[in-house]
Amino acid sequence: MSTESGPVPKSGVAEDVQQGPRIAVSALVTNLREYGLILALIAIMVFFQYTTSGTLFKPVNLSNLVQQNSFIIVMALGMLLVIVSGHIDLSVGSVAGFIGALAAMMMVIWPLGPFSNPLVVSIICLVVGGAIGAAQGYWIAYHRIPSFIVTLAGMLIFRGICQALLGGGSSVGPLPVGFKALSSGFIPDVIGSLTLIPPVVNAAGKTIVGSGLTLHMTTIVIGIVAVLAYAYFGLRARRSRERHGYQAEPFSLFVVKTLVTSALALFLVYQFATYRGLPIVLVVMGVLIALFVFVTKRMTVGRRIYAMGGNAKAAQLSGIKTERLTLMVFINMGVLSALGGLIIAARLGQAVPAAGLGSELDVIAAVFIGGASAMGGVGQVIGAVVGGFIMGVMNNGMSIMGVNVDWQQVVKGLVLLGAVIFDVYNKNKA
Repeated sequence: MSTESGPVPKSGVAEDVQQGPRIAVSALVTNLREYGLILALIAIMVFFQYTTSGTLFKPVNLSNLVQQNSFIIVMALGMLLVIVSGHIDLSVGSVAGFIGALAAMMMVIWPLGPFSNPLVVSIICLVVGGAIGAAQGYWIAYHRIPSFIVTLAGMLIFRGICQALLGGGSSVGPLPVGFKALSSGFIPDVIGSLTLIPPVVNAAGKTIVGSGLTLHMTTIVIGIVAVLAYAYFGLRARRSRERHGYQAEPFSLFVVKTLVTSALALFLVYQFATYRGLPIVLVVMGVLIALFVFVTKRMTVGRRIYAMGGNAKAAQLSGIKTERLTLMVFINMGVLSALGGLIIAARLGQAVPAAGLGSELDVIAAVFIGGASAMGGVGQVIGAVVGGFIMGVMNNGMSIMGVNVDWQQVVKGLVLLGAVIFDVYNKNKA
């Protein structure tokens, strides 16, 4: 009788001490994908920090990096569940462009009265995005039409509707200031700023640009609380595994991983605090990331999605309603595509026909780079987020260096291919 899925007995204290280095190395190899991603992100950031003469880590550039790539990470969260469930969605870029055009038309062109309010428009657009996801998911879930075909058709359909709404090649704007705050706004400093270095004033009484150092204290507090929460829940999860008799990573390795991740997070928080604070869209991303981590790790529906992606027939025989679950996954993807479209429109301040064009490739690449398997059933939220940031840092760094857009595509393609090859190699080795 097999006991492979049961708890791994814990060894004695003396044996643990004796085999500590061996266990640490084994755990490092086992979690190579997770640790490797974080190390790869740090290495890429350091590389571009050096090659851009320190521009990458400047607070204003970090804010721009988040605002320019936030929609990729938002849509990557939905794409992760789609890929884990064993499907693909090629329409996310076109849906995002269509939703941005629809929002602009409702706020600027169409006389809708109270329905032109940015908040009301945003809610309507999220509902429309969910309806689009439901329409595509229906054919995939209940009629067994391959998701590649359905979403490829959706990509063409909604790109065409987007261009038709905007009258071909024209743009619609400017959009209301309140709406643009979704992407370009910053959280207010409710605590109050802290001046570490007073600004320098010249003889004419004008403040010299770049002088002085003032910290956005609300950002500092949020960052510290987030890091403490990350360490607490990580330690809690590790103790839970030990309490139930499962093998956990060595405590020393856990501490190193937590310290490195926390140090990187606090450094970035400090950089934001020296500028204008945390971008609103970063807070939105943080809430969504926490929500999806909770859903995938703590909720039954999350475990069922992974089970369905691992073996759909086995999941169905075990009582999981795979059709309804697939429909839910695509509704979720539609809502997040709509949110991505709103973020794009808010960042540009207008709706343009090319909005979201090709972004589905960056979204899919972020998920695969983050460790998701093309076969389904494998993938982590944090991996997709790190993969999205890797794509964003590469885009930003190469743009600052003046690398041609064509060569940027080549580099990103090679990175994606390398990530998939690494995944296949690990599976074959196992």
